[in-house]
Amino acid sequence: MGKLSIDDLDKISQRVKKTTLLREGAGKAKITVHMGTCGIAAGARKIMSTLLDEFQKRNIEDIILTNSGCAGLCSREPMATVEREGETPVKYVDLTPEKIIKILDEHILGGKIVEEYALAIGSERMS
Repeated sequence: MGKLSIDDLDKISQRVKKTTLLREGAGKAKITVHMGTCGIAAGARKIMSTLLDEFQKRNIEDIILTNSGCAGLCSREPMATVEREGETPVKYVDLTPEKIIKILDEHILGGKIVEEYALAIGSERMS
């Protein structure tokens, strides 16, 4: 597993500056990759790198990509929270690069929650 490059960190920094823009209507969605120590140890860097690569390949500019610390469920890392404009946030767990691409395609771009990878919608747990 490779480390994030300075270029990757610069891209993340630029996107972090836009995190409040979702509420102001500039972004149609926001993805937060949880990158506390437990998340990084479980593979969160690979999730972030996969998203950065997909954003670059697809020229995605209207989705905010950011990171945060631990979400409190270390055993379910790597995790990400997806927020689409006007919808309740969804927390996804046990992620792999393949799963995050499916979430990007189906939920973030397509509007359909990927229930098989979702732990919670808002504060409610998925069954």
